Amino acid sequence: PMRKILRTVLRVLLAVVVVVAVALPFLVGVRPFIGPRARTVSDRRFDATPDRLERGRYLVTSVSGCVFCHGELDWQASGFPVRAGTEGGGRRWDKEGLPWMTAPNITPDPETGAGRWTDDMLARAIREGIGHDGRALFPIMPYTQYRHMSDEDLASIVVYIRSLPAVKRVLPPAAVPFPLNHLINGVPEPVEGPVSTPDRSDPVRYGAYLVRLGACRDCHTQQDQRGQRILALEFGGGFVLTGPYGQVASGNITPSPSGIPYYSPDLFVEMMRTGRVKARKIHDQMPWTVYGRATEQDLRAIFAYLQTLRPVAHRVDNSKSPTRCPVCGGTHGAGEENQSAGK
Repeated sequence: PMRKILRTVLRVLLAVVVVVAVALPFLVGVRPFIGPRARTVSDRRFDATPDRLERGRYLVTSVSGCVFCHGELDWQASGFPVRAGTEGGGRRWDKEGLPWMTAPNITPDPETGAGRWTDDMLARAIREGIGHDGRALFPIMPYTQYRHMSDEDLASIVVYIRSLPAVKRVLPPAAVPFPLNHLINGVPEPVEGPVSTPDRSDPVRYGAYLVRLGACRDCHTQQDQRGQRILALEFGGGFVLTGPYGQVASGNITPSPSGIPYYSPDLFVEMMRTGRVKARKIHDQMPWTVYGRATEQDLRAIFAYLQTLRPVAHRVDNSKSPTRCPVCGGTHGAGEENQSAGK
């Protein structure tokens, strides 16, 4: 009887294994098992023209905020500025609650940085989420937004990164925990065909492009339990960020009454430049010290696009105690005040 029971148990276990093996790819796709979509790196090189160098400098140090993630921050100073001399040198994200996450050294140092990476390795990492070693990058690197970056802006960024002073800094590689290290394999996608820069004479369209380069969606949109952005709440805030300051939820930046309907173009530019909305200081986790370096024309274009967003009824107030929010499912200041708003 015991052997019969064991045989039955083994058959059941085998059946479960077979069901899981068959069903799991349908639930999460095959990429977690076979690796990310990745095109072969080419030998293309980007000519380092003066125009590209200047455009790249502008994008890296302002609109796209690359140095904010790939540099050491002064957590004691207003606006958490990047410490001088660390630009591009990378940092660990342990202070942000991600001790396994590393923004790598992207300076031209050949031993500890990107000095031995080709131009196309950098380009593929920026827009397609594939590291120089072929692995999928954790999407806190906003390549899902950068995939909309134009070919010329991509070339300009790579050219400028190549010009950074080499920083010799040894950092541990990112060690994304299981099962995330497999699940993120489904995120990267090759960029097919040419991508042009939108016409700057159309502020709304160009503003939408700049919002992509600034990865505004990633911080200002709440995520569900699977880490997917809740599209119905896009730009509606509530996503909780962690740092040495504790926790803070991103704001609702839609024109909803619970968002920023009272902002004018002038006030938006002033906020980005000073980190203040008149007498009220915004939280320094909003990297105004970086984005505020953008030109006034670009900041006004960003605001022009934000004004076209669908209003999202979602109140977020970091001056109040965090409470459960029935709208976004998260916990943030004034969360319970959203009960009457519905879903």
